[in-house]
Amino acid sequence: MEKIPMTRTGARKLEAELKQLKSVERPEIIKAIAEAREHGDLSENAEYHSAREKQSFIEGRIKELEGVLGLAEVIDPKTLRGAIKFGATVTLVDEDTDEEKTWQIVGEHEASIEGGLLNIKSPIARALIGKEEGDSVEVRTPGGERSYEVLKIVYQ
Repeated sequence: MEKIPMTRTGARKLEAELKQLKSVERPEIIKAIAEAREHGDLSENAEYHSAREKQSFIEGRIKELEGVLGLAEVIDPKTLRGAIKFGATVTLVDEDTDEEKTWQIVGEHEASIEGGLLNIKSPIARALIGKEEGDSVEVRTPGGERSYEVLKIVYQ
């Protein structure tokens, strides 16, 4: 199976979520199911069905996280230098609007546009890979063609 690139921070967040699910949420839902069973007829017990549905979600998420973490290739951006690659924090300026944006290129399981974490598989990240400071980048996005200039590359 193919390794999943991930930053150390991203791996820690997923590990923390997995720990929370296993040590807190799973025991709580098991307790909720037991309590709902005590209320009698399960066929008409909404609490029981709701708890079972939540249990199914939790178990599915645990399996997903274990799979992702099992295939994770944790990359420490601090050890990298040079042209843009996975883990780089890149400051760009939109050549049309002069708006500056800063993103870190991360794995798909840790990406969050709102958090400034750009999925390595996104059109912008793919276009940025291999570029240097001062390079101009043309990106075809769902919103149309965009032109960016790479202002700064940092590995932190």
